Amino acid sequence: MKLAIVADWLTNYGGAENVVSAFHELYPDAPIYTTLFRRDKMRDLATADVRTSYLQKIPFARHQLLLPWMPMAIESFDLDEYDVVLSSCHSVAKGVITLPSTLHICYCHTPMRYAWESWDLETRLQQFPRILHPLIRRQMESIRRWDRIAAERADSYIANSSHVKKRIRQFYNRDSTVLYPPVRGDYFQPVARPANNYFLAVGRLIPYKRFDLLIETFNQLKLPLKIVGIGPDMSRLKSLAGSTVQLMGYVDSESLRELYANCTAFLFPQLEDAGITILEAMCCGRPVIAYDEGGSQDTMIDGKTGLVFPRQTPGVLMAAIREFHQTEFDPRFIRSHALKFDVERFKEKVATAVESQWREFQSTEPLTK
Repeated sequence: MKLAIVADWLTNYGGAENVVSAFHELYPDAPIYTTLFRRDKMRDLATADVRTSYLQKIPFARHQLLLPWMPMAIESFDLDEYDVVLSSCHSVAKGVITLPSTLHICYCHTPMRYAWESWDLETRLQQFPRILHPLIRRQMESIRRWDRIAAERADSYIANSSHVKKRIRQFYNRDSTVLYPPVRGDYFQPVARPANNYFLAVGRLIPYKRFDLLIETFNQLKLPLKIVGIGPDMSRLKSLAGSTVQLMGYVDSESLRELYANCTAFLFPQLEDAGITILEAMCCGRPVIAYDEGGSQDTMIDGKTGLVFPRQTPGVLMAAIREFHQTEFDPRFIRSHALKFDVERFKEKVATAVESQWREFQSTEPLTK
């Protein structure tokens, strides 16, 4: 079985890039095809056989500015020599063109948000001058049509959460199995005596993450809150933050691990397709207070690994925090639950899925793709 890995782009670490790293650990000899690659930013792939598109030759290329050319770039790869293509996709990777005799398994982080969710597109438009907004909207209409056609090219889908499974059905009319993305339990570990004197939230500072909800709530409660992350919403959030709220900006991975391990609880107020930060905090034995929608429904056990709250309002969140202070949580149980999503288990499940689908695929006679 000759296998290739395909990714949208590899320019900085996030959930999708961690999945590609796990794929590479599982199949170290498989080449990785991607539109753009920053070797200096991708430490786990520094020695990998990464093959890029013609977009790589553009000086100072950024994927945010090159989206209209991404479909053509991903279609330019020649994958005819491979038996299996394993793609990691939140944008264009599923659109690679393969032979009918090649099995294409797509691990889908989400259907392309900015193509199918108007709120996401409108949020991203704020990064560009207003005069360009009509042009970008027209380009997105073309990308949306391409995305729907490209979604048919994968032979099977693996969704990264139950929430994404529903969205794949809604937008692509395709079935999928669920395999939650991995957490590195060997890296995120508890400390013997947690400081336990602040609440923590982590993520890119953009409106849908709902850090404004956290700030409003903690301004009223007068409890200490640390928010880690950078993004376009930084100045607005700073203007909202009271004396007990600290926006920490970027922190390195070791500092983040310490922040997880010493927090009172980790806060997750947003609707996410998955939400790997929940598991990172749980691996450190810390309870989580999470909005009960999206990917959190696959990882949270209410009353055991933390608490869930049903609506994104300050009153509902305050009630959850008060309940949290009256509830005891077992750090050992929390960590053991998180380790069910460990990267080693993830790789075992990916290998089983690839091998079983390859055997089944070989027993059929694919005529068209």
